[in-house]
Amino acid sequence: MRAEFQSIRPLDALEHTHLSDAFAWIDSGAPLCRIAKPATPAKHLVAYFAVVDGDHILLVDHRNAQRWLPTGGHVEPGEHPRRTVLRELKEELGLVAPHPIAAPLMVTCTSTVGLTAGHTDVSLWYVVHADRTRPVSFDASEFHSVRWFAFDEVPFARSDPHMRRFIAKLSAGHSCD
Repeated sequence: MRAEFQSIRPLDALEHTHLSDAFAWIDSGAPLCRIAKPATPAKHLVAYFAVVDGDHILLVDHRNAQRWLPTGGHVEPGEHPRRTVLRELKEELGLVAPHPIAAPLMVTCTSTVGLTAGHTDVSLWYVVHADRTRPVSFDASEFHSVRWFAFDEVPFARSDPHMRRFIAKLSAGHSCD
């Protein structure tokens, strides 16, 4: 698991802090995966994946979080986060990744909001490339809707608090080693 985090080059001081916090958490021996809904343990690992096409990103209007978010899900015990991306891509959007899932681009540690507020998601942000002209089906039990946004039209005020930083990192062409 540590290797997924080691591949990330921090964008800024905040991401450096989040990465340091994640390493301390991993090294503490604490459980990393959620074992009971909604938040046991209170800090757990999430694999976000931004579905992108050029300068557009697909976001979901998430029912529980009450925000426009990238798709993703909780990493299950014994599951590699890249496997989580593949599983959730199929479950949430009915898609199969058109390419191997590369190392995560970013890491964030965020206190959750919405209907299941109050716990901490340690999120690895992956990128999945897709064609925005193709229809997308979605899990209506989890999302009100899905929509492609141009990077400069993302509803940042009603999105993940780190979305602007992620878009900046993605746009700047940061990569993983």
